Amino acid sequence: MRSATFPPIRVEPELRAEVEAVLRDGESLTQFIEEAVVAAAAWRRTQSEFVTRGEAAIERWKKAGGGHSVDEVMADLQARLDDAKRRAPQRTSR
Repeated sequence: MRSATFPPIRVEPELRAEVEAVLRDGESLTQFIEEAVVAAAAWRRTQSEFVTRGEAAIERWKKAGGGHSVDEVMADLQARLDDAKRRAPQRTSR
């Protein structure tokens, strides 16, 4: 299969100089751009998969009848905080 090219893009001279300043020894601007495009595409694919899994989890959660009410969660957190405060003086006296 033959290779393809990306469309050329115009950038400000300052941006080009900034990118060229961070090139590694022997690395070309083309190599840098290719690596950046591949990394950005992989990141977007990962993000998309994450969102898809999250949406599926929310749907499963809804079908299972949901979780806990806000009041239940807050009461549990408050109980944990109260317990931690109660144990804190014991930790410092050791």
